[in-house]
Amino acid sequence: MFPLKDAEMGAFTFFASALPHDVCGSNGLPLTPNSIKILGRFQILKTITHPRLCQYVDISRGKHERLVVVAEHCERSLEDLLRERKPVRYPSYLAPEVIAQGIFKTTDHVPSEKPLPSGPKSDVWSLGIILFELCVGRKLFQSLDISERLKFLLTLGCVDDTIIVLAEEHGCLDIIKDLPENVINLLKKCLTFHPSKRPTADELMQDKVFSEVSPLYTPFTKPASLFSSSLRCADLTLPEDISQLCKDINSDYLAERSIEEVYYLWCLAGGDLEKELVNKEIIRSKPPICTLPNFLFEDGESFGQGRDRSSLLDDTTVTLSLCQLRNRLKDVGGEAFYPLLEDDQSNLPHSNSNNELSAAATLPLIIRERDTEYQLNRIILFDRLLKAYPYKKNQIWKEARIDIPPLMRGLTWAALLGVEGAIHAKYDAIDKDTPIPTDRQIEVDIPRCHQYDELLSSPEGHAKFRRVLKAWVVSHPDLVYWQGLDSLCAPFLYLNFNNEALAYACMSAFIPKYLYNFFLKDNSHVIQEYLTVFSQMIAFHDPELSNHLNEIGFIPDLYAIPWFLTMFTHVFPLHKIFHLWDTLLLGNSSFPFCIGVAILQQLRDRLLANGFNECILLFSDLPEIDIERCVRESINLFCWTPKSATYRQHAQPPKPTSDSNGIRSSTPFFSTECPDPPKTDLSRESIPLNDLKSEVSPRISAEDLIDLCELTVTGHFKTPTKKTKSSKPKLLVVDIRNSEDFIRGHISGSINIPFSAAFTAEGELTQGPFTTVLQSFKGKVIVIVGHVAKHTAEFAAHLVKMKYPRICILDGGINKIKPTGLLTVPSPQI
Repeated sequence: MFPLKDAEMGAFTFFASALPHDVCGSNGLPLTPNSIKILGRFQILKTITHPRLCQYVDISRGKHERLVVVAEHCERSLEDLLRERKPVRYPSYLAPEVIAQGIFKTTDHVPSEKPLPSGPKSDVWSLGIILFELCVGRKLFQSLDISERLKFLLTLGCVDDTIIVLAEEHGCLDIIKDLPENVINLLKKCLTFHPSKRPTADELMQDKVFSEVSPLYTPFTKPASLFSSSLRCADLTLPEDISQLCKDINSDYLAERSIEEVYYLWCLAGGDLEKELVNKEIIRSKPPICTLPNFLFEDGESFGQGRDRSSLLDDTTVTLSLCQLRNRLKDVGGEAFYPLLEDDQSNLPHSNSNNELSAAATLPLIIRERDTEYQLNRIILFDRLLKAYPYKKNQIWKEARIDIPPLMRGLTWAALLGVEGAIHAKYDAIDKDTPIPTDRQIEVDIPRCHQYDELLSSPEGHAKFRRVLKAWVVSHPDLVYWQGLDSLCAPFLYLNFNNEALAYACMSAFIPKYLYNFFLKDNSHVIQEYLTVFSQMIAFHDPELSNHLNEIGFIPDLYAIPWFLTMFTHVFPLHKIFHLWDTLLLGNSSFPFCIGVAILQQLRDRLLANGFNECILLFSDLPEIDIERCVRESINLFCWTPKSATYRQHAQPPKPTSDSNGIRSSTPFFSTECPDPPKTDLSRESIPLNDLKSEVSPRISAEDLIDLCELTVTGHFKTPTKKTKSSKPKLLVVDIRNSEDFIRGHISGSINIPFSAAFTAEGELTQGPFTTVLQSFKGKVIVIVGHVAKHTAEFAAHLVKMKYPRICILDGGINKIKPTGLLTVPSPQI
C-alpha cells in the first residue's frame, strides 16, 4: 500500500439484504448471510492499489447485517472536480454504445459474452470529444436539447467520416482542415463509432502525437512483491544525507506509513468505527420497544408507526480523526520510523520512551499485541527486515523469537518457511480447473473448516480454499488428499486471503518440514512411528502420566492423530494457532512433540484422576488450553530434549551442510539454527517399528551423548568442546554392564549398576554404592548404556515405572563409543 500522505481515512456504512430465517441451502445448512458474502467479495478491492486511486482498507460486519467500510478519503473527490468542470458523464460526452445500452456488431463479442454498456473504450470516445472541443475552441451540441444530442450521436454510425460531420454540424470545417494530419488521425481513432474498431487507451498511447509527451510521465508499475525474483530496490531513491530523514521536528512521520498500518494502529489506540458513525448520526438506533406498531390487526396490518429510517442507505463518508492516535504516539521520535538494521545493541528501535518500550517487551504477548507504541516499532522493524529478505533472513528469525506483529504475520511466516522466487508464476501454471477425484472430498470438508470465521465461511473463502487445496493436490502427484489438509491450509489462507499463491507456497513449504510423508497413500508406517516417538516423549518428560495412560490403555492413537496430522489446527481456533505457530515455525520437525506433551501436562490432574472412558470424553471436547503457557512449556521441553531423542526414520532427510569436515556445529536447542541434525557415523540408526514400540524410553545418539557430556574426541570423530558456565554435570551416564566389563573401559563420569542385580523382585532399586548418586540426578537427563539392547530397554522401563523423568538409552550401546577413544580405563591399584 502507498503512504497515507495528505489523505485521511473515512468510513461509511450500509446494510446487506436479510435472508429469511426459515430457508436452508441444498446441504440442509442455513444460508450464508449476504453480509458475509459481501465481506468475502470485498477483499479483492483491497488489492487495487494505484497512486491516483483511493485505497480500500477494511470492511467489518456489525449487527443486523450492517457493514462498515474503511477507505482512504479525500475531502475533494473526483466527482466534485468533475461536477465543477462539466463532467464527462454529461450527455454530449457519452459514447454511442452507452446511449444505446449496447449497440454492437455480432463480431464485437463472442456469442456467450454479454456486451457491456460502458468500459475503457467508452472513455476513449469521451476523450475524443474533449480533444475535438479543444481543437475547435468551442463546446459541442450547445444548440441541441438532450434528446436531439443523443439522436445525433446515434446517427454517426451511418456516416463515413465522423470528424467531418461533426465539423460541418458546428461550422468549424475550416479549423479542422488546418489541423496537423497526426491530430486528425488521433481524433478519428478516438471517435470510431463501433467499440470493436476503436483502440484501447494502451493502443492510443502508441500514437505519434504522444511520442513526445509520454516520456514526461513515468508510467505506474506495480511494485515487485516481497518474494519475487526481481529486484525490489532497482529504482530506490534516497536523500543525499540519510541522517536528515528523522531530524525534522515538524515532519509527520506517521503520514509516511501505509494507510493499512495507520488504520491498524488507529484501532489499537482506541478507534471505534461504530462509535464514530453514531457520533455523526449516521447510525441511528432505537430501543426495540419503540419499533413495535401502535395498532396491529388480526390480518397483520399495522398502523401508527412510521418507517424506521435507521436502516436506509446513507452514503455519507465520515472522516476518522487521527488525533487520538497522534497523541498516543507523541513521544515516539523520528528515529523510530527509520531503525538501523545493523545495530545489534538492541532488539528494539530507539525512541524517546525507550524505557517504556523495553518494559513493554517483558509483558505478556496478549498485552504487547495491544500496545500501540510497541506495535508501531515492531511493525516498522519487520517491514524494513522483510523488504530486505532474504538478505536479512537471520535477523528476521532473531526478531521473531521475541514476537511477530499480527499485521506482518503472513509475510513473516513465509520468510521463516524460506519462501522465495516466482511463486505467482508457479501457482498460475497449476491446473486448478480440471475435475479430479479429490474434488468431492474437498467440497465436503471445506464447509466444516473453521466456519466460525466470517472470512473463511464466505463463498469467496470457500472458492479460495478449493483452488489452493486443489493446486496442492495436483502439484504433488506422489501424495494424496487426507482429511485435515483443509485445516492445515486455513491459517495460511486467512493470513494471505488476497494472495493465494503465497498461501499455497507457505503450505507447500510447511508440509515437507513438519509433516514429511504424512500424506502418502499408505501413511500408516509414518503415523505409527510418529505416535511411538510421541509416547516415548511423554515417558521422557512425565513418567507418572505415561504410566497412568499406559495402564488404562489410553494410547496416543486414540487422540493424537488429528493433533499432528493438522499441526493442532483441527483442535484450536485460529487466534490460538497464530500464537502457537509463531513459535512452531522457529523449531524443527520435533517441536510438535513438545507441544503435544505440554497440552497433556495442562490436563495432567484430570487425566491422572480419571479412567479410560472419562479420558475419551475429555478429549472428545478438548477443554480450554492456555496457549501462552503451552508455548512456554513447549520451549522448555524442547530445550530439555536431546536432539536425537526424537529421531524418526521417516522424517525429512536433513539438508547437507556446507561444512565438509564432519564437525557438528554447536547451536542452541531453540534458536534460528535448529534444523534436524545431519547424519554421521555417530548418529542414530534406524530400527524396526516393532522394536521401537517395545521401548518405553527414547534412544539418543552417541553424538548427542558426547555433546552433552562435553567430551573431546580426536581423529575422524571430531566434536568441538562446548563451554559451560556451570561445573555441574548436565546428565548422568549409568553403565549397566557387569563390573568386569566396566573396569575394562567406560565413559568418563559414568556409574556402574550391573543389570543382573539392579532391581529387587518387587521392582525396587537394589541398594548399592551408586543408588544415592542415581537418586540425586532424578530430574536430570539419565542415559542408560550397555551392550545388550534388550537389557538397557528393560532397565530404562524400570526407572520410568519408578517415576524417574528424562530417562533415555544410548543407541548402539557401548560399542558405538569404543571407536571414538573416549572410554576411560582406571589406573591399576598399587
